Amino acid sequence: MGLGLLAACSRGGDRTDDGRTDADRTDEEKRVETIRYGDDPSQLLELTRPAGASKGVVVVIHGGFWLSQYDLSLGRPLAASLAEEGWTACNVEYRRVGNGGGWPQTFDDVAAAIDALADVDDLDTTTVVTLGHSAGGHLAVWAAGRPQLTGSAWADPRVPVTAAISQAGVLDLASAIADDLGGGAVQRLMGGTVDERYAQADPTALIPLRVPVRCVHGRIDGTVPPSQSADYVERATAAGADAQLTVVEGDHFVVIDPASTAWSRTLEILDAL
Repeated sequence: MGLGLLAACSRGGDRTDDGRTDADRTDEEKRVETIRYGDDPSQLLELTRPAGASKGVVVVIHGGFWLSQYDLSLGRPLAASLAEEGWTACNVEYRRVGNGGGWPQTFDDVAAAIDALADVDDLDTTTVVTLGHSAGGHLAVWAAGRPQLTGSAWADPRVPVTAAISQAGVLDLASAIADDLGGGAVQRLMGGTVDERYAQADPTALIPLRVPVRCVHGRIDGTVPPSQSADYVERATAAGADAQLTVVEGDHFVVIDPASTAWSRTLEILDAL
């Protein structure tokens, strides 16, 4: 791999980070390759390839209001399901509020993780879909809009995102502040209230995106209101963008339950992109 990417996958009897040998791991776990895209412990991604030909790459970005107590373990069930469905899953970890993240480090990490896929051997990045839940939905749609961030360090992605799926995403940061989502989560992420930086951080400010955006939201979500998705799609379509909303039965977490109807619908949306 180029750029000094460090693959931490186990081989033979070598011990992995959790102290187990390869013989101790399940077949599913053996298909997961850990790739570090930086020196910080949180700068890593887990790549899971399908057993057969790949439909493309799905970048899974976990949520948790950008806080360090939530990690990429939230994305592992989705990554496993995606691989079973024929996708190459890239489950991203990133610095978060409480462990060195926030503005701009969290954004730097998500961009760097996706760009690191350019150096992975035998990986076709023709199709790269970001899939994020809650705060991860914010980052998924933000990453899809990087080419529009003219003048920023993020504006020239090595691996362009071809579509984004937001699962109960926080897509309007100003509205999230007004509604006090996560008890001030946006202000913690940004280190302050709305200012000129929000033009580069808020997915709503990047409308219209040049790639499709699909929003999936639980009808009775009490954590991130469905209006976050509905308002985004309304504004995006009014501006000529390709954006659609799918409302599913359930709460904030039903969309990340691989056994749910909501997840089955998300897989159908993914296949249609």
